[in-house]
Amino acid sequence: MPSVSTEAPVTAGASAAPSAVSSPAPGEQLTPGGPGYRRMSLALFAAGIATFALLYSTQALLPAISADFGVTAGQASWTVSAATGALALFVLPLSALSERFGRRTLMTASLAVAVVVGLLVPFAPNLEWLVALRAVQGAALAGLPASAMAFLAEEVRPKALVAAIGLFVAGNSIGGMSGRILTGWVAQAWGWRAALAAVGLLALACAVTFRVMLPRARNFTSRTLSPRALARTVKGHLSDPLLLRLYAIGGLFMTVFGAVYTVIGYRLVAAPFHLPQGVVGSVFVVYLVGTVSSAAAGRLVARLGRRGALYLAVGTTTAGLLLTLSDALAAVLLGLVLITAGFFAGHAVASSSVSRTARTGRAQASALYQSSYYLGSSAGGTLGAIAFHAGGWSATVSLGLLAVLGVVSLTLYGSRRARVERRATAAAAR
Repeated sequence: MPSVSTEAPVTAGASAAPSAVSSPAPGEQLTPGGPGYRRMSLALFAAGIATFALLYSTQALLPAISADFGVTAGQASWTVSAATGALALFVLPLSALSERFGRRTLMTASLAVAVVVGLLVPFAPNLEWLVALRAVQGAALAGLPASAMAFLAEEVRPKALVAAIGLFVAGNSIGGMSGRILTGWVAQAWGWRAALAAVGLLALACAVTFRVMLPRARNFTSRTLSPRALARTVKGHLSDPLLLRLYAIGGLFMTVFGAVYTVIGYRLVAAPFHLPQGVVGSVFVVYLVGTVSSAAAGRLVARLGRRGALYLAVGTTTAGLLLTLSDALAAVLLGLVLITAGFFAGHAVASSSVSRTARTGRAQASALYQSSYYLGSSAGGTLGAIAFHAGGWSATVSLGLLAVLGVVSLTLYGSRRARVERRATAAAAR
């Protein structure tokens, strides 16, 4: 790590006085209440909102896009899957670029490109152009999750790190929720193109806030890019059986979530519910349940163990899927609450276990988890929509139950291997 980053100040026109008051000394880490911490928190909160508002901007609009372009649910779902799939493919290489050019630089560039594309998306003349623009947008957004966690780990004192990461994740969930609600009501009044324009403007405001507020990096050191070293690290992670199971569990949980939330709009605008677009968008307020359940995951693991917490998450998700088969709106909404709670709890347990399991190359281990996670989102969105077109909502639920069964099988296999290893260790000790 030869040189310390000399990234430029947040804005060229920023005055010296506020910088002196709100920025820490070189090498000093940020702490709650200390210089720069509030600015950093607000900046990454804004980035989290922009990221998920843009990433899932078309999800609540799929019925309207289908009707306008005359395409099936499966075809329209590619406007979501292309973005999440591109993010999954680019998160690892962009995490490597951040090691060379700086977390702050890469996050700024990624968000700027994603916002520019977001302002072009409403003018897509056909579905093919819309899908292509969304893929570019997803690839650009990959630079944010690839860099934000590393930035926080370097710039925030360890005792304050969990709270700082929690605020960034809260920005993600609120961005995903607010983006869908915003698009639902704007689309009801002015159409889906106006709704996407509104999300683009929201993301632009967040991007400006991010750039103005984020303090300079004080503890980043540039590294020379080494493709061979990166390949060795990735190969090591992919040869670890426990990490592979965790990656698969994250992807399978996201398959359920992606399938349900990509298709639920089609179900709610049709018989027997006939809900208007604005109300369908407002259904995504249940994302707030996920914020609570992910925060509770640590206590669940402490009480039940990692596998026990995963079984509870699986049971909650399964109960939610079965409830959504009802034709009673209250039962469907309760089912969505349970699916959301179970998914976020399972995701929190699996993702935190990755960091704990990886002994070296934790950034790459987390990037691989995110790749699996977003590939699961792409697969769930597309396959869930195809299933819905072929067999209705019950077919989408069946797909979700298959994914849940995969999580159960992997967790049971892990439990069995752990027992075998304990017995072998005990036998060797005798």
